[in-house]
Amino acid sequence: EVQLVESGGGSVQPGGSLRLSCVVSGFSLDEYVVVWFRQAPGKEREGVSCVYTDDITRNADSVKGRFAASRDIRKNTVFLEMNSLKTEDTAVYYCAAHSKLYLGSCFRSGAMAYWGKGTQVTVDS
Repeated sequence: EVQLVESGGGSVQPGGSLRLSCVVSGFSLDEYVVVWFRQAPGKEREGVSCVYTDDITRNADSVKGRFAASRDIRKNTVFLEMNSLKTEDTAVYYCAAHSKLYLGSCFRSGAMAYWGKGTQVTVDS
């Protein structure tokens, strides 16, 4: 069974840091691109970071310089290190995956084959 399980969410003050994890099973990180999305109340789902099968990453402009995605192949885990958090980063964060055969934008949510259930990140003083 394919599963993506997020963890690491919580509450943090502005300027703080948080690390999210996404443990995947049922597929290989060498065959699927893993993408972090987030959705804040009242807003559309937004792509945050992509981890490609060649270990190259891509970040949305809104998080460049603050967030960094990475992966641990041996642990079948993808991470999202979040630094200098802002209140506008508050959202439910999801990891998702699409086949490496998909050549479109990694931030296209409709192209994802699998989704995790999400983890809440709250940035508030």
